[in-house]
Amino acid sequence: MDTRAALEPRPRLADDAANRLAWVDIVIPVLNEERALPGCVRTLAAFLDERFPLPWRITIVDNGSTDGTWAIATALAGEFELVHARRLDIRGRGAALRAAWRDSPADIVAYMDVDLSTDLDALFPLVASVASGHSEIAIGTRLAHSARTRRSLRREVVSRAYNALLRYGFGVRFSDAQCGFKAARTDVVRPLMDKVEDDAWFFDTELLLLAEHNGLRVHEVPVDWIEDTDSRVRVVKTAVDDLKGLARVAWSMSTGRASVAVRRSEPRPTHPDAVVTRPRAVTLAKFLSFAAIGVFSVILYTLIYLPLRDIWSPAMTNLGALVLTGFINIEANRRWTFRKRSTVHFRAFLLFLANYALTTVAVLKVPAGSGPLAEVGVVVATYCLLTLIRFTALDRWVFPRK
Repeated sequence: MDTRAALEPRPRLADDAANRLAWVDIVIPVLNEERALPGCVRTLAAFLDERFPLPWRITIVDNGSTDGTWAIATALAGEFELVHARRLDIRGRGAALRAAWRDSPADIVAYMDVDLSTDLDALFPLVASVASGHSEIAIGTRLAHSARTRRSLRREVVSRAYNALLRYGFGVRFSDAQCGFKAARTDVVRPLMDKVEDDAWFFDTELLLLAEHNGLRVHEVPVDWIEDTDSRVRVVKTAVDDLKGLARVAWSMSTGRASVAVRRSEPRPTHPDAVVTRPRAVTLAKFLSFAAIGVFSVILYTLIYLPLRDIWSPAMTNLGALVLTGFINIEANRRWTFRKRSTVHFRAFLLFLANYALTTVAVLKVPAGSGPLAEVGVVVATYCLLTLIRFTALDRWVFPRK
């Protein structure tokens, strides 16, 4: 239900130069926010009118309010020319953003929380990186060294623990997934939203995970942030729901369902006469990462092989140990060594079979009675001989660029 389209830029910006500027649609999702909404919109509109250099509009999305929020939203849309109001019958911040971002005619879509916890001075730096084409998505971060925050100890601990889980569990490069202050290119975020399943608080995290998984650039802006205790966030319930969402996204990534066809910027030489060298597939950083993961895999293999050898034959024990360590090895190299956005293909399975065949032949050649340690030593030696082949195959064959 729309009260005003408000699709045209302001008259003072309707010249040829301004028409080439990116147009920004700032979404404010609200649920029972009759107290906070008027002050939010008036403050934000005044800031945008005085200090924001790009064409803009504000979109209020009321998703399921039972108080006077919708009446206030329609009144604000009537009061301000560039305020647009929309009502949904379902709840959830993700649902509100999905509906508004899908239908927005703007070049850039953004959102912020109604409590304005994030200082508005960070808004233009947030949007600028996207408007310039340098990044596809920009987010505010409360966890950067230069960010300044004021919030309760409980929320600080939960936030840091959650983002540490993302960083070490998924290998992400962004530091704060759930700060309510984000912007994105409209043409990029829409294909991503087709894959995002969550309609609540996990929407932000899922969107960012899919963005990095598909090779998009996420820019971070340190923000000043003050907690508003009149919040609709239920920290414990949200944390549990987020953990469920992480498990679902991890499965989607591992099965290839998280891949999205999106346009992203590629680095090109600026000078017209530049002589560009071909990138090397193997770098020192890659080799060191690959070697560290390899050492860890060998240790893990040994710890698995020795107890299993008491109950299984050498060939079966080798298979069990390789299955467990092989998955960890390939997944770790995908995330930290090669950082490819594609999932492991069937070719990885063929590589595993080749490794299994060679190591099994080697372990069966060990003289009877030599013991499990001798068998492990032979397998490790075989691994060393295959390392260079596996390194090249993983980079160019198992994780091909899209």
